[in-house]
Amino acid sequence: MSLVLPVLIALPLLAAVPSFAVSRKKEEYGLYLMCAVSVIVCALASLLFLHNEDVTFSAPLVLNLGLHLKADRFRALYALIAAFMWMMTSLFSPQYFGHGHAKGRYSLFTLLTLGATLGVFLSDDLITTFLFFEVLSFTSYCWVIHEENPDAMRAGQTYLAIAILGGMTMLMGLMMLYAKTGTLQFEGLRLAIADLPQDALYLPGALILAGFGAKAGMYPLHVWLPKAHPVAPAPASALLSGVLTKVGVFGILVVSTRLFLGDANWGNLLLLVGLVNMFLGAVLALFSVDLKRTLACSSMSQIGFILFGVGMQGLLAEHNALAAQGTVLHMLNHSLIKLVLFMAAGVVYLNTHQLDLNEVRGYGRKKPGLMLIFLVGAASISGIPFFSGYASKTLLHESIVEYIVHLQELGQSALMYQVAEWVFVITGGLTFCYMLKLFITLFVEKHPTKQAEYDRMGPSMSPLSAFALGGAALVLFVIGLHPEGILTDLANRSLPFLYAHKPAHEVEFLHSVNLIGGGKSLLLGILFYFTLARMWLMKKDSAGHAIHVNRWPDWLDLENALYHPLVHAAVRIGYLIAIPFDVLFEKAYVVVSAVLTFLSRLLEVSVDGVSLLLMRTVLKPSSGPSAVPVGNRFTYTLGRFADRVSAIWRTIFGLTPHEPFHYVRMYATMWTTAQDGMRRMLRTLSFGLILFALGVVALLAFLLLK
Repeated sequence: MSLVLPVLIALPLLAAVPSFAVSRKKEEYGLYLMCAVSVIVCALASLLFLHNEDVTFSAPLVLNLGLHLKADRFRALYALIAAFMWMMTSLFSPQYFGHGHAKGRYSLFTLLTLGATLGVFLSDDLITTFLFFEVLSFTSYCWVIHEENPDAMRAGQTYLAIAILGGMTMLMGLMMLYAKTGTLQFEGLRLAIADLPQDALYLPGALILAGFGAKAGMYPLHVWLPKAHPVAPAPASALLSGVLTKVGVFGILVVSTRLFLGDANWGNLLLLVGLVNMFLGAVLALFSVDLKRTLACSSMSQIGFILFGVGMQGLLAEHNALAAQGTVLHMLNHSLIKLVLFMAAGVVYLNTHQLDLNEVRGYGRKKPGLMLIFLVGAASISGIPFFSGYASKTLLHESIVEYIVHLQELGQSALMYQVAEWVFVITGGLTFCYMLKLFITLFVEKHPTKQAEYDRMGPSMSPLSAFALGGAALVLFVIGLHPEGILTDLANRSLPFLYAHKPAHEVEFLHSVNLIGGGKSLLLGILFYFTLARMWLMKKDSAGHAIHVNRWPDWLDLENALYHPLVHAAVRIGYLIAIPFDVLFEKAYVVVSAVLTFLSRLLEVSVDGVSLLLMRTVLKPSSGPSAVPVGNRFTYTLGRFADRVSAIWRTIFGLTPHEPFHYVRMYATMWTTAQDGMRRMLRTLSFGLILFALGVVALLAFLLLK
């Protein structure tokens, strides 16, 4: 079974290039291969989940520290959730891309991202997590820019910038953490920090949190999320929201439970960030008049609920069972909810080619299947009883109530946490409000001019798409019908990964106290809808029709208001700092260049002088009255002597004598060859020294100007 882990990751990675290759012959073939691989991966993930035992795999020679994978009950669960979502969005893709472009490219990067995502969820040390985390950051970028229009390219630029900065920040944190602990393995970290002061972990922990938080859509690194989802294809948006944000949450869970378990400071930090995320995301969703942007901002808000749960785990310490259960279940619920809602939004876009709420109004009035699918997702995310989101939100709410009671029993002030509870309840009301706004706009109201056209439209989904959307909605609905059953079991299976024990007693989800708590949010949502959504966020157009308006001020766009000015300021400051150094280096370059030029020329003259001296003395050829017939005096004398000795020797032994001047000519030739070789060597040495000097000058110039 251990081999299933690398196969799960390697199969989509290896199938990615073939899917692109077959699409060159016929574009649909790449999508069909993507569907087939996604189904196989989902089947393997199901086997791993049903195995119900821990499975490990290691490749010790990879990346020096090794590649370590593990599937415990939580990681096997989320590998299955990711594989299921990939399968459903892949089955929806043939209809969605029926008239689209670059289908092969989409299938290529979708399979690469699937392999990398499973690599993160099955990782067992932070270096393995980081490796696959960075891979999926770059492969998923191609989802964002798929349409290749100006909005998509701008959103892709933001997404890539956040991903790169987040990855670099995380890498710094990992290096600092490894220097302090000597390990990055999940289980080893708990043992390694036993003797370390908690303060020593805050800086590396914060850096790693920023890296993972950027992917999760954590404030203030959320700016990519509302921009990327509306421009990406709907199947990709479902995965960006439902799975890729959970990749960031997975890393935050690892850091929080391995380094800061029971740390109140860390818990308060995540609780505060979670409150900002959930409230701000809900407000942005309410103001939005774009269908997919509303769902994107909703994702930001729901990530806030999950971070809220992680923060409560830190505050409750060993009594964190409810918070841990709520965190896991809200991760699972949000993934499935956004799978349903984004695919439903994709169906709307396919048939209307619009996302503006004023343009898609009334599209679903006579489409009961689409209406039921959207209703399941909307009711679940709103926390309506008998739908899955109600269970996870109830557990999260119970966790903060439990902490408030605990503080009051200790005689400590709980005012701050009581305020946090009200923010939680109000945000739940805002969630119901914007989902009610979407549902009424799509399925209740009539379009003032296009309603007849919408009503005449044929089936909105192909059979394969209907299976994908209907199947996802059915799973979401079934698990929410009896939260004490499937959902509670899934939550309890995941508790060991979070170092949490089972709660002392089972939660009665339909108890009057919990129903009243959820009812407060629903009543607030209705109030917000009829006051904010209907009265303030709508106005009459020139024809007297009520239309939705976005009253969110442009100057509150965090990217344009803060990040762009900061980047420009940093560039200007860097320019001002670089100018003096540039002048200094330029002058230093001139001086160094002059010195090196002088030395190289001096060396050249010296070598040439030695060569000339040798040529005019030792190597000077013979001339004048004493000139010899062949060669110079030395070779001639030596050759004559050798010829005489040879003649005597050959006469004694009766051998045929050499021709006259045999050795004279041979020694003269040898001397000439040696002389030419010496001359060439000296010239080559001189030339080589010049080149060496020029190379030194060029190297110094490069180092100074770099």
